[in-house]
Amino acid sequence: MNDGLIYDWNRDASASRPPLVMLDDETLRDGLQSPSVRAPSIDQKIRILHLLDRIGVDTADIGLPGAGPHVVRHVERLAREIADARLRITANCAARTVVADVQPIADVQQRTGVPIECCCFIGSSPVRRYAEDWTVDHLQRCTDEAVGFAVGHGLKVTYVTEDTTRSDPDTLRKLFTTAILAGASRICIADTVGHATPPGARAVVRFTRQVIEEAGGDGIGIDWHGHRDRDMGTINSIAALEAGATRVHGTILGIGERVGNTPLDLLLVNLVLMHWIDRDLTPLNELVHAVSEATGEPIPDNYPVFGRDAFRTATGVHAAAVVKAFHKHDPELMDAVYSGVPAKLVGRAQEIEVGPLSGRSNVVFWLQHHGIAADEELVERVFRRAKASATVLTEEEILTEIQHARAYATTRLDA
Repeated sequence: MNDGLIYDWNRDASASRPPLVMLDDETLRDGLQSPSVRAPSIDQKIRILHLLDRIGVDTADIGLPGAGPHVVRHVERLAREIADARLRITANCAARTVVADVQPIADVQQRTGVPIECCCFIGSSPVRRYAEDWTVDHLQRCTDEAVGFAVGHGLKVTYVTEDTTRSDPDTLRKLFTTAILAGASRICIADTVGHATPPGARAVVRFTRQVIEEAGGDGIGIDWHGHRDRDMGTINSIAALEAGATRVHGTILGIGERVGNTPLDLLLVNLVLMHWIDRDLTPLNELVHAVSEATGEPIPDNYPVFGRDAFRTATGVHAAAVVKAFHKHDPELMDAVYSGVPAKLVGRAQEIEVGPLSGRSNVVFWLQHHGIAADEELVERVFRRAKASATVLTEEEILTEIQHARAYATTRLDA
């Protein structure tokens, strides 16, 4: 397709591509905290892990072993799968910032020989400290002990402050510095309750970069872990990358506690379209459906890119433009004329349906794509049936009209 057919205002005002963009999937841990999901079987988790690897996701949270022996078994099985299948994706595990949670991660790493990053999380905001009766000194002691223990047992550590985006600078400076001095390799900013706006995300990332520099933490990475209580998960992740974060977290379908986490599937699509990463996303539709099946989380019909309606149209004017593009024998034009995301990017295709808002071109296109001659009488019959319907016609309903039309034509000939 001719590039001159689309003028891209995004390109004129876009931020420069970050030097490093890594992705961490939280579907198999943080995502499962949703009160509505079903816990996947280990076989389903393995399938999801393989699909994440195919798409090029860098790391995956494979569980919180401190939750009990059943989680330890799954974590160990997933770690072994990474080694046995020679997957490129690396493993991390969540842990409260206490030695008791870090120990089982160290044990699994020792038994499997698979490197596991330990993500130690601790509440940092004033509201959380007040609710828990915690002092900053207490948090610093926990941080120093747990991070130091993890590093001493050969674990790389990402230090996660929960509710970072509602935490005061003085507390964050003390906690980040303590974690860095204890040996943490990365600092994770957690927007635990989805409080941040894009300017807020940029501000806290820049502040974290400053603290790391002050602490002499050369090479310390910054993570962004977003939630979507205000529906800003994706845009905040992009803002965090603009400001200097190098790894962003998310879950497939955005599953997670309350209304969920940043939807990693949609973040991937946006990062590819922005040319910030290069990935083959054709397996992504399969991954989204695998997570839906494994967790029982339905995919809304109007869910962007992966919902049933994402590339369907039954509106006459819209469908007519798509059909005209099709007749120009230009698949890319057909994919772009009424879509901001190319369907082929994720292995899908544009679909034309027939309903009460359709034009005759919808009917003609539908018939032709089903190998049925679109004669005028047949088109008119299906068109009238669509106009009398309250919903888009199903394939069975259209085929029934075709049968009736053929039966009527036969009767006329016999007469």
